[in-house]
Amino acid sequence: MLFEAFLSSAAMETVFSPAAVVQSMMDVEAALARAAAGAGLIPAPAAQAIVSLCRAELYDVQALVAAAPRSGSLALPMVQRLRETVALFDPAAAVYVHRGASAQDLVDTAMAMRSREALRLIDDDLQLLCGQLLDLAERHGAVPLLGRTMMQPAQVISLRFKLMNWLMPLLRSAERLREQGRESLQLQLGGAVGTLDGFGDRAGEVLEAVSLELGLPAPEMAWHTQRDRWLRLGLEVGLLCGNLGKLAQDFALMAQAEIDELNEPPGEGYGACTTMPHKKNPVAALQALSAVQRAPQRVSGLLACMAQEHERGLGQQQAELADWSGLMGSAHAAVQALTRAMAEPVVRVDRMRGHVLDRQGLVASERLELLLLPRLGRQRTGAFVRDLIHRVRQGQGTLEQLLDAAIDVGDLPATALTSAELKGLFDIDAVAAQADGRVDELMARARERLDALAAQPLA
Repeated sequence: MLFEAFLSSAAMETVFSPAAVVQSMMDVEAALARAAAGAGLIPAPAAQAIVSLCRAELYDVQALVAAAPRSGSLALPMVQRLRETVALFDPAAAVYVHRGASAQDLVDTAMAMRSREALRLIDDDLQLLCGQLLDLAERHGAVPLLGRTMMQPAQVISLRFKLMNWLMPLLRSAERLREQGRESLQLQLGGAVGTLDGFGDRAGEVLEAVSLELGLPAPEMAWHTQRDRWLRLGLEVGLLCGNLGKLAQDFALMAQAEIDELNEPPGEGYGACTTMPHKKNPVAALQALSAVQRAPQRVSGLLACMAQEHERGLGQQQAELADWSGLMGSAHAAVQALTRAMAEPVVRVDRMRGHVLDRQGLVASERLELLLLPRLGRQRTGAFVRDLIHRVRQGQGTLEQLLDAAIDVGDLPATALTSAELKGLFDIDAVAAQADGRVDELMARARERLDALAAQPLA
């Protein structure tokens, strides 16, 4: 659908396209036929006949998709067409198509294979985004930036500190997605009720052979209704979406014309408005935010599908499939959009410094209180600092100017602050350097962790 595609990426749409899903289901059927022949359960010529016809391009994929709702599963019309096609060339082999497996085996395993490809896409672009953020942090040392809490000016941080605040959750997501992918992407092969009864005493041999061919670990049991491991991967993707949404929202706020501290790369027509030529809309942030907006609902939908009846559920798997592919698409669309934004962002360090200075020294109010409290006591300190803040807001001067005047006229004892302390209160470069110091070691470790991910491509 048109607007649903806006929340995904072209690459992810291809991964979960009907042709790709059907081909993965065909790959499962081919692996199953080979394994059954290897175990002596079906004749080798029959397996060869089946395998030779497990190619999605031989079939009308759209017709299979159209027949799925009436059948209750895409697997049923696909298996039926495969049987009919095999029968045209080798009638004796047709009876061995899909032997011992269930429709859910076919769909779940195909989705595990497709999800493996989806994770590769996300992993590649997520590493790129993490690298972009880390590169920016390494290039911008001790840049004063106004920290904001409750949407209000707070204290001085640094640009590097801000970038690392965005990076670390994304790096953790990259690592956890790999770990959970290894845990969650498993072969589904249990037959009608999960016992592999159709393979008799050769069940273990068939399971191992299919597992090796498809490159998916064999589970302890069929997970037809054990969805916890599978859902943990979905939850990790949902957490990634949340982390990406935080970055996108912060970026958009910093790109507001009134703030103009950070903006998306310039480009002809990029972020243009149809009616107001002066506008530059943060379209990458918009795309990321719109993509992740549906992630909570999708994760909730996946969780709602866990209560499945007995050994095979009624309708939950079908609902799960739609939310699953949509969630993967949301994550990749958001990552891709933000890598575009972070490729060559416009970084306005002058604006960052200017916004700190515009606060007239009020960003140092807490530090002033901490210095005076042990010397003047809580009551006197509180009254004194509140009065200074009120006067700054009334336009009577900066906090530094009013503090100097208070010392000159004796409202504040000259011994209450040393000259070094007074100077240090308003040294925003020193404060930014201190904020950098909180993440300098973390940056080095982050680089090591990112290098480790790059050195071991996703299997």
